[in-house]
Amino acid sequence: MKLQGKVAVVTGGSRGIGRATALEFAEEGSDVAVIYNKAEKEANKVVASIKQKGQEAVAIKCDVSKEEEVKKMVKSVIGKFGKVDILVNNAGIVFDVPFKDRTVEQWEKTLGVNLIGAFLCAKYLSPYMVKQKYGKIINVSSSNAFAGYGMDSVDYDASKAGMVILTKDLSRGLGPYVNVNCVAPGWVETDMNKYLSKDYMENEAKRADVQRIGRPEEIAKVILFLASDDSSFVTAETIVVDGGYK
Repeated sequence: MKLQGKVAVVTGGSRGIGRATALEFAEEGSDVAVIYNKAEKEANKVVASIKQKGQEAVAIKCDVSKEEEVKKMVKSVIGKFGKVDILVNNAGIVFDVPFKDRTVEQWEKTLGVNLIGAFLCAKYLSPYMVKQKYGKIINVSSSNAFAGYGMDSVDYDASKAGMVILTKDLSRGLGPYVNVNCVAPGWVETDMNKYLSKDYMENEAKRADVQRIGRPEEIAKVILFLASDDSSFVTAETIVVDGGYK
């Protein structure tokens, strides 16, 4: 197993890509801290599934945009497992609001969860990785970080672009012992997209070379690669996983 004996922290771990990643890690021998903010029931289900696979797991409530909550979360993780080897910064939000109606408060919340949250988790978990001279940090960005999607997603796109630069800077600062990489998914079947119309999603799927929307498990496989020693010479990189979307 590729993650035997490892301890992973997965933010936004109750659903979607985070859930798929947590379960994938457990299949490969890792214990997992499933970090959630509101979806307690779903997080506990993920924990139960991980335990059924023979690994330890715990669900921890944390708004990653709030520094004191992140500090408390880190204390709980170390108290439970005694160490941390892998951090997946997956927590993210989006507001489906027209540009003309977008508020400063929505901008601040989006940047707070998507970008500052990744910074805070890295800030308070990476010292344990550096101390043990081993660690993997994987940031979950978006293909929107490179091309944008339009004015109506400007704050989301900016936050995801920020994660690409955060990845490079963290890699430079935390090397040589901690590998920091990024995954930039395209359209994926997650709760974030469930309110979009069927026709809209079908049209978007046609813009991908593979002619379909991605599955959370397909993104989790790439995250697993970056979390494992298969990627020991990969750092500061962003892998776009979008099915050839154009």
